[in-house]
Amino acid sequence: MSLSSSSPRPESEAAAPDAAAPGPVPGRRPAGRRVSLRYFAVKLLGALVSLLAVMVTSFFLFRVIPGDPVAAMTQGRKVTPEQREELFRQFGLDQPLWQQFLGYLRDLLRLDLGLSYQYKAPVTELIATRLGPTLLLVGTATLIAAALGLWLGTRAGWRRGSTADRVHTGVALTLFSVPTFWLGLLMIVVLAGGAGGMPHLFPTGGMGSPDVSGVGNVIVDTAHHMVLPVATLVAVLYAQYLMIMRSSLLDEMGSDYLVTARAKGLRDDLVLRRHAVPNALLPTVTLLFLKIGQVVSGTILVEAVFSWPGLGMLFYEGLSVPDLPLVQGLFIFFSASVIFMNLLADFVYPLFDPRVRT
Repeated sequence: MSLSSSSPRPESEAAAPDAAAPGPVPGRRPAGRRVSLRYFAVKLLGALVSLLAVMVTSFFLFRVIPGDPVAAMTQGRKVTPEQREELFRQFGLDQPLWQQFLGYLRDLLRLDLGLSYQYKAPVTELIATRLGPTLLLVGTATLIAAALGLWLGTRAGWRRGSTADRVHTGVALTLFSVPTFWLGLLMIVVLAGGAGGMPHLFPTGGMGSPDVSGVGNVIVDTAHHMVLPVATLVAVLYAQYLMIMRSSLLDEMGSDYLVTARAKGLRDDLVLRRHAVPNALLPTVTLLFLKIGQVVSGTILVEAVFSWPGLGMLFYEGLSVPDLPLVQGLFIFFSASVIFMNLLADFVYPLFDPRVRT
């Protein structure tokens, strides 16, 4: 048997680079960067297509709502046929539908959402006026619901089958299935209406009392008015965070890295906090960003029940007319905020999950 085939290669030959080995090509982008750029481009294109679909849908959707805007605006007043025709012409309702649609798209390109029928004011100004109360109410409720739901969901998932797990899951699902307006009315009756001889603990509606002055007193009074609507929203919203966090944690329970962490002698709470929770949080990122996007839209039912002067109440008032420019503008604003936050979640998600980058 010849030894030449098994003898080591000469030192010079071993040191020579392999001609077949791939190497970086000058002027060519790395594959990972190309994948990342393609990923972001696809997500951005999808967001633009969704926004275009919302713009088209918002125009035709609200024109099938029954009702006569001019009749609603002139209710209780005598209007001659000539005056009705003038109002139709003033608001562009006498034009064919396709001309109204083209004018609607032209105004959107100029970021002009139109003039409200009932308020006689630009829709953008009305949105800017009502945005603050909605951010205060729904933003506070979202932060509390997210913190409470993630904390209880972690406890329930880590102790699956325990009494705490069954109680937390049962209460969350029960509250989540309750109609929001019914829960709000129930809180008004019990905590604000003095039912059963109970004192009137909280205001029944509004954002503040008219006779309160001073910065400190106004803050306390506004917080007092926020208790019932915030409690109603938290009771309904936190169940989503709890169930998703619990489900994500259960998926991680049997993973090898948790078994390895326990085999190294780490305490159970350290295994939960350092290893299980960070990975279980990944599915909640999208939900959290979507909920943040829905903050500006408010909640129509809760704001209507508690007479909260936010965007949800404004949308409800626009539907009752119907005020076409107002409901169209609000619909686009609500949808655009959700689409933008969903796009932001797609951009941020690779920072939390390296698998998305590959």
